Amino acid sequence: MERRVVITGLGVISPVGNNVTDFWKSLTEGRCGIDFIQGLDMGQLPIKVAGQVKNFNPEEYGIDRASVRKNDLYSQYALAAAHQAVTESGLVSGENIDPERFGVYIGSGIGGMSTFVKETEVLLNEGAHRISPFFVPMMIANIASGNIAIKYNAEGPCLPIVTACATGTNSAGEAFRAIKYGYADAIITGGAEAAVHPLAIGGFNSSKALTKADDPKQASIPFDKRRSGFVIAEGAGVLVFEEYEHAKARGAKIYAEVCGYGNNCDAYHYTAPRPGGVVASKVIKMALEEAGFTAEDKLYINAHGTSTPLNDKTETAAIKLALGEELARKAKISSTKSMTGHMLGATGGVELVATALALKNGIVPPTIGLQEPDEECDLDYTPNKAVECDLTIGISNTFGFGGHNSCVALRTVK
Repeated sequence: MERRVVITGLGVISPVGNNVTDFWKSLTEGRCGIDFIQGLDMGQLPIKVAGQVKNFNPEEYGIDRASVRKNDLYSQYALAAAHQAVTESGLVSGENIDPERFGVYIGSGIGGMSTFVKETEVLLNEGAHRISPFFVPMMIANIASGNIAIKYNAEGPCLPIVTACATGTNSAGEAFRAIKYGYADAIITGGAEAAVHPLAIGGFNSSKALTKADDPKQASIPFDKRRSGFVIAEGAGVLVFEEYEHAKARGAKIYAEVCGYGNNCDAYHYTAPRPGGVVASKVIKMALEEAGFTAEDKLYINAHGTSTPLNDKTETAAIKLALGEELARKAKISSTKSMTGHMLGATGGVELVATALALKNGIVPPTIGLQEPDEECDLDYTPNKAVECDLTIGISNTFGFGGHNSCVALRTVK
């Protein structure tokens, strides 16, 4: 028997806010969290801006000093976002949920970048015998899920996913399926990343993926003709997915219903999207068909919208192929990356939080900085100012290196 799945908790660490209230206020007010890179020696790199998390204090989220020393920053972000989401959900393992029915699906595209670099320097300067015993458990991309499962006594399925920039969305989609088909009653899901580091920035710069813009407010400008690459960012987005009857029985707050998921691969190129958006369009169709989308629905699309020349026109084409020209032009679309930058493995979790809030509050956050529309990007991207809309369904798209395409659909709860 297929079961309904709902969202009962949200948590976020981001360049525009380290809690859900501040995050949503920033998005709806069109505040840009991108700024000049602080605290890093960028050497001769031409990259000037990033979406860095600001004023992060792990102790505010129940992470003590000993845990800080044993967790890479990406894992600290995940723990902090999970603390918010689980606290809000009210779930307590062994009290109102069976530990064996409580899972964690939180991924990271890159994992412990800072830890990897730090211990590599130890290897080169002091020798292999001086490498920290915490190196491997701090660096691996699954450890955020493991640590969160330990903290919340979640003994059920634990499946960290690594699909580059699609990580957070694939994690959420697989969590949805696990609950829908009876493998768990609740799952803490999302993504985390802390790769604003000279090594990662240097690598993305060499692959010509990053913008060299020197104006933070005009750096991440999805769907604008002037766009020139993405802005690297960091943070975490975590949600609690729960079986509907389980949530209803305990009187939990419900943000939205999770109702569709699509997942496939371009199978074309290791960084570039397949031209024309044909394969990417299929994940949008999968998610919407599973969600029971009709022409009467009022649809919001949180676009991948990276501000790269190839992604934005390809995603526009994919939306048109999935919906048809008429419905594509009726959809409300925005890229919150215009404010946060591209959070890599965290982006799917953070943007699904934004999608849930858009449905709950009936507000479409804007795509800021959109001043010169591209002829190949000709849909309604909600330029510069948020708009009120009585939405019924929302989807979040993410596409990652390796050709990974993913989409999760949410509905307002009836």
